[in-house]
Amino acid sequence: MSDTVVVGLDVGGTSTRATALTLDGRRVGSGRAGGGNPTSHGAERAADELRAALRATLADIDPATVRAGVIGLAGAARLLADPAGRAAFDRAWHDAGLRCPYAVHGDALVAYASGTASPHGTVLIAGTGAIAAAVRDLRLDRVADGHGWLLGDAGSGFWLGREAVRRLLADLDRARTPGPLGTRVLTSLLGSAEIAPRPRNTVDALVQAVTRRPPVELARLAPLVVDAAGDGEPVATALIADAAAHLAESAARIRPVAAVEPVVLGGGLLTGDTPLGVAVRAEVAARWPDADVSTAGDGAAAAAWLAALALPEVIDPEALHALLVPTP
Repeated sequence: MSDTVVVGLDVGGTSTRATALTLDGRRVGSGRAGGGNPTSHGAERAADELRAALRATLADIDPATVRAGVIGLAGAARLLADPAGRAAFDRAWHDAGLRCPYAVHGDALVAYASGTASPHGTVLIAGTGAIAAAVRDLRLDRVADGHGWLLGDAGSGFWLGREAVRRLLADLDRARTPGPLGTRVLTSLLGSAEIAPRPRNTVDALVQAVTRRPPVELARLAPLVVDAAGDGEPVATALIADAAAHLAESAARIRPVAAVEPVVLGGGLLTGDTPLGVAVRAEVAARWPDADVSTAGDGAAAAAWLAALALPEVIDPEALHALLVPTP
């Protein structure tokens, strides 16, 4: 059994991470490549990155020892519904020397599995976007939000950035001097914190600076909000509280009031000791006091664990999770 290898990949828009693990917990290969999300980059380019990550991972091991694999990525359903995209991924898999089957799962499931071995629970993710999902029998069940920047993603990095700009614009409309957060946002967008003698000129410049870029780029302002909240800045602190309430409300759409199953927090805004992560934990504890809350960890290792569950010799998934998936 210790000679059996499983492969997991965590495919994102900016990077692709792969790992090869034996069933006794040894990491025998790892690889990294560029963004491999076919929605963002197209199927062929995504497959190229997948191939590169796999070849690096398998450089020192015999691909014939790999018996199962899982690819986790955002937009998995779109890939599975696209014959050309799936064919490109199949070619990349075979080009790396692999002949075993592989499955494709959504990144939300992989994030969940990186935080817990429980077959039932909830994952709440906040990064550039935001989504909540119920997991049943280690499959995504019901999903809330994830509707994109125009219609949803409440509490996300985009949401924080947009709200910070809106608060700044409101101050300028009232001819108020922006506070510390507004000053940081002004400097980030215009290169200076100086306000024109006629504040409306600065308003117009801000609007133009935002609207001439892709809307999702507002998410790059989220770290300014997070840092300002860490300093106790009132506007940023209020935004963090509002974002946490939005995220908890999204989870409440798909999670029963009396649920005791675990909650896994994922995404750059909720992992680590961030003000938003702390606030969301408090919201979750208030709504579901009997639920364990954990943080998403190594997605590639979690994908490898999900792959291993398809093997007949795996009879204790929880014990195997403890071996394969590092505790965040």
